[in-house]
Amino acid sequence: MVNVTDDIEADVVFTYSVKWFDTQQSHYKGMDKYTNYSSVPQANDIFGYSIANSSFTILILIVCLLIFYIRVLRKDISRYACDVEEAEMAGNQEETGWKNIHGDVFRFPKHKSLFAAALGSGTQLLVVMVAILVLGFTDLFLLHRPTVFVYALAIVYALTFANSGYTSTSFYHQLEGTKWTKNILLTGGLHIGPLFLVFIVNNIVGVFYESTAALPLGDIIEFSLLWVFLALPLLILGMVIGKNSASDFQAPCRTAKCPKEVPQPRWYKCVLPQMALAGIFSFSVIFLQTIEILNVVWGYTIYTSYGFMLIMLFLLLIMTALVSIVMTYFQLAAENHEWWWRSFFCGGSTGLYVYGYSIYHSFHLLEMNGFMQTTFFFGYMACLGYGIFLALGTVGFYASFLFCVDTGEICKTSIIQRLLAEIGANA
Repeated sequence: MVNVTDDIEADVVFTYSVKWFDTQQSHYKGMDKYTNYSSVPQANDIFGYSIANSSFTILILIVCLLIFYIRVLRKDISRYACDVEEAEMAGNQEETGWKNIHGDVFRFPKHKSLFAAALGSGTQLLVVMVAILVLGFTDLFLLHRPTVFVYALAIVYALTFANSGYTSTSFYHQLEGTKWTKNILLTGGLHIGPLFLVFIVNNIVGVFYESTAALPLGDIIEFSLLWVFLALPLLILGMVIGKNSASDFQAPCRTAKCPKEVPQPRWYKCVLPQMALAGIFSFSVIFLQTIEILNVVWGYTIYTSYGFMLIMLFLLLIMTALVSIVMTYFQLAAENHEWWWRSFFCGGSTGLYVYGYSIYHSFHLLEMNGFMQTTFFFGYMACLGYGIFLALGTVGFYASFLFCVDTGEICKTSIIQRLLAEIGANA
């Protein structure tokens, strides 16, 4: 017995006992009571609230975009379909906004090799996310077991290098790139390079502290052979197919020979404020899921709600696409035609929010201390945030790209209709 009523330090020894009972249940069914946790009412209420909140936010954004299209963008495009007299009157007016830079909208971005490699890596990571969630939802693998999850993730990641090589090379060919060796190196190492460096540092720290979190030499050799004999050949195969099957880029608007000067924007129209605004919308969709995943990876929770996660991923992609389109239009309306990289940054800014929240989570909600725990947490969370940045950045760019192409096609069709009307009137 120890007296702990006084306000003084006391040494207390706690003991516990364990009793083992025989069971008729199979070892492989031992996790059923945990995997069924996702079906309990409390979990359904939490995830249902998250889905409803995200869907309502997306619905509001879609309505705002439709109103904006009807009141602003459609009015601008309809000017090209006016009759001859209105066209002459409009021709005497000075063009402003995105109409003034229509000859620069499809001007290729700077650092084409890096841009194509980022799109290839982002597409690969998107496929990895969907594949892992589908495997978890269909129970093809026991993903609640850490070793099974790591091996499944490694195999899927290696197989998707074919997709990465194909996407990067085909888009680089459309950008009229010529530095193929640089493109191959960037595509192959843009994501796995930082991931490998973080792994080496953390594994050395784990070995120094004699931790079981450090991978043994045999597993490292297995993953290295998986990269050399599976991922690398698939990367080269995808690049060969992408280079040979890619078609030339057909822009709906002719690109001017001399680019227009980009005006100096106001502070809130710069890259960082727009990234901050775009990222907070997308991060609000996955905020509750981020907390759950952090508790699973760095705590003692077992995650089994892969169906809910698939729904949230779908909502996240929609939100990212819509927000990127809005940001791209406002950028073009400010006569800034350098939208390629910015649309990628705005879409991927959600990864920065995920990493920023993980820092808050580690200091306020996790009870981790020590050098090894710190390096593991911040190193691997940086890789996770970087992967989300590449994946959602790809979604943001492609959404903005389709928006610009469709708008250009509408303008092109309206111009043709106007010219035909003029020819008919003259005849």
